Amino acid sequence: MKTTFAARHFEPTRDLKQYSMDEITKLEQFYDKIIACDVVLQPSKDHDNPCTAELRVKVPQKLLNATEVGQTYEQAINNVVDTIVRQIRKYKTKRFEHN
Repeated sequence: MKTTFAARHFEPTRDLKQYSMDEITKLEQFYDKIIACDVVLQPSKDHDNPCTAELRVKVPQKLLNATEVGQTYEQAINNVVDTIVRQIRKYKTKRFEHN
């Protein structure tokens, strides 16, 4: 699985980057044919939830995309990973029911 990390409009700490990469690699336990993952972190204009995490996961014949916000970047990353896990489960269910 190829993984890219980007932070827009701020300089991420090494720990934040490592945390996001660790969370993304957990996706492989739900589906092992993930081709690529793109993580984008950026500040949002919402004062209650100032951190935004976007995750794009490329799987065979489909692109799964989710954007979530949180109080911290770690919380936003957790939210977006949970959303993608649900999408992966739905994708697997649809794909393997037809075969």
